[in-house]
Amino acid sequence: MSKHGFRFEMNASGTEQQCDDWDDFSDSELLDVLSETQSFAKEFLFILQESQRAPDSQVNAERSESPSVSSTSMQNCTEAASGRETVQSDEVRGLKRKSLHKDSFSPMQRFLKRHLSVTLLCDQSWCEMKTVYSLLKPHVKRNDMQRAEVQMGKDFHLSRELEIQNVVPVYIWTREEAEAIKLLNMLQMTRLLEAGECVREFPVFGVLEGVFVMGVIDELRYNQKGELVLNELKTRKHNSMPSSAQDKVNCFQADLYKLLFDGLVRGEVKKEHILDHLKLRSHQVLGAGVQAHAKNIGVHVATFEDVLDAFLVTMSCSDLPCIDLLQLEYYHQGSRGPIGTRVTPFDEAQLREDLKGYLAYWRGEREPKGVDIEEAWKCRSCLYKQTCGWTKSRSQMADQNVAGVSRNFN
Repeated sequence: MSKHGFRFEMNASGTEQQCDDWDDFSDSELLDVLSETQSFAKEFLFILQESQRAPDSQVNAERSESPSVSSTSMQNCTEAASGRETVQSDEVRGLKRKSLHKDSFSPMQRFLKRHLSVTLLCDQSWCEMKTVYSLLKPHVKRNDMQRAEVQMGKDFHLSRELEIQNVVPVYIWTREEAEAIKLLNMLQMTRLLEAGECVREFPVFGVLEGVFVMGVIDELRYNQKGELVLNELKTRKHNSMPSSAQDKVNCFQADLYKLLFDGLVRGEVKKEHILDHLKLRSHQVLGAGVQAHAKNIGVHVATFEDVLDAFLVTMSCSDLPCIDLLQLEYYHQGSRGPIGTRVTPFDEAQLREDLKGYLAYWRGEREPKGVDIEEAWKCRSCLYKQTCGWTKSRSQMADQNVAGVSRNFN
């Protein structure tokens, strides 16, 4: 397969997504550098970095004179930031734990989230308590993601992406530049899709039930019938199709991607949605590197608002259809051979009903809950089974029921 495009890759700060806990792994979950569980510390670190910068006018003047940053200086900056991040992470985590049970804050506020990722919602659909503990104990999650099968999945997904596009590094300094890179990638891939090409790593976002949700589609392509197909790639440790419980989560993920993508092509995403939910500065001047890469794809911009306007106009005027078909493709990590493909149905009414239930927790409308007794088998392999209050309460209830039966029998 020949390469027909490229993707800008952020070499500094940016938005990240969390990786899945269960057996299947996808492109969108594995190709980002950091997990969603670290994002709250990154936000504090980023505020600290920006407060130490020179005024915008001075910085922009320096950028125009020196459009590139050397890899050595960038590495030194990253190492220094990494040290500060560790301190910030510990401080923020301590403050966050103390405020977990304050009724005045919703989980979105307690965990310092401007948005939710599709992967986080999928994690929640597997077990809500596990999702909460992954945010409370991010170090456990980070350690688990060092497993060999995770790294194998990451390498496999990266090789798939590089089959059709090159990765171009771009240095960024602000959150606005990070989002501008994402929008420029989408502009480029939209043109490729309109030309009938296959694209991978297509970002999607939108407001669902009042919450801003973001994700990355593994692959979009047209089949022989001219239908736009979403392929969600999953690599598995076992050379077999997944259980029904895992498959249900994967179908939920693909459904969410379709809902977000269709909203984009229908023009449902507005400028204020992006600016207000993500707290971005529309008039933030972009660095010379970002402007140069935008110019390479035929987009002349100076500020983040310029990129945002160009993106929204392109999407509203594009000929892209809504997604017609959802497919889950399973591959074996060891052999890298295909295991099987599953076509998943799309029921928007049921999807939105499920979504309302999950988002009710994030809005602070209810307490988190664990799995039902029929799915208690999930707890056996859970990273947090030793500390999970839901598991302990279930065990106590089971012991009480056994004791009651024993007394009645005697």
